[in-house]
Amino acid sequence: MNDVRLIPFEVKEVVEQSDEVIPQGVQLIEAPNVWKESEEGKGVVVAVIDTGCDANHPDLKGRIIDGKNFTTDYNSDEKNFLDNNGHGTHVCGTIAANKDKEGVVGVAPEASLLVLKALTKDGSGQFEWITDAVNYAVDWKGPNNEKVSVISMSLGGPQEVPELHKAIKRAVENNILVVCAAGNEGDGRDDTPELSYPGDYNEVIEVGAVDFDRKIAEFSNSNDEIDVVAPGVDIISTYMGGKYAKLSGTSMATPHVSGALALLINKSNKRFKRELTEPEIYAQLIKNTVTCGFPASAEGNGLVALATAEKADRVISALNPQKDKEVAKAIAAYSKENLPIGKP
Repeated sequence: MNDVRLIPFEVKEVVEQSDEVIPQGVQLIEAPNVWKESEEGKGVVVAVIDTGCDANHPDLKGRIIDGKNFTTDYNSDEKNFLDNNGHGTHVCGTIAANKDKEGVVGVAPEASLLVLKALTKDGSGQFEWITDAVNYAVDWKGPNNEKVSVISMSLGGPQEVPELHKAIKRAVENNILVVCAAGNEGDGRDDTPELSYPGDYNEVIEVGAVDFDRKIAEFSNSNDEIDVVAPGVDIISTYMGGKYAKLSGTSMATPHVSGALALLINKSNKRFKRELTEPEIYAQLIKNTVTCGFPASAEGNGLVALATAEKADRVISALNPQKDKEVAKAIAAYSKENLPIGKP
């Protein structure tokens, strides 16, 4: 029985892409601003539970660390996780497409992808497949003992499933951030809730969609569990057959956040000189959001904008120059008392 599907999405057009571009969505969340300090997500593994991935796409070569097929496609061959729908490849490209001077660039172009095919060619699947994929991601270890840090799911269904909820809780308990699409049943009103699971579970990071003008996409679900919003209208990314396509949906917003988390994990761990926990990384994500002016039921904490915290620090410093002067005087006084005579 098929009881979960891809969250509906719209393929705007399939395009050819030669010269490399940084997609507008990647720029809107300010990913390039933090590429250097985050090492572009290098070493962070994102598990993508979707329709599979075109592992031969030029922009995804070297990004896929492993994969598995949980569906009946390809005669249930577990080793064949090739995308036969297009959706999964698009999601993977938004997260981690290479910086290779061709095609498009993902949010975290050095992150690694664990591709878990849990939806069939027609975009449908069983909750059991999704649950098994989540548990597999939690238990997976890479060739160099890598572990999954983020699970990305652009899928959903209308009913709660206790087994899937349990698997998600287990993932979070194992320090894995779970990112889910809010759904595309929105009616354009923020006071009428639309629910989709697993997105509506409190433990996940539920993602709504905005357009490039930072307006809530009319199709984006609204409810009290929305955490953040990200670009989800006319998003260009990788597609089957080595091509590229523009798609719209909260399915497209979700991988922007999954990639953003890969960057924040590296950036934050480096700053604090330790591995931050799942709640701590979530706090860093929320710290790097800006409101779009809509109710929380539509935008949650706001649009992900990865340079926000640093901009705020600079503004505070500029508004309080006296504090900087006091710090400089204290350092000078300490140096005068403690440095050997004759030393500068």
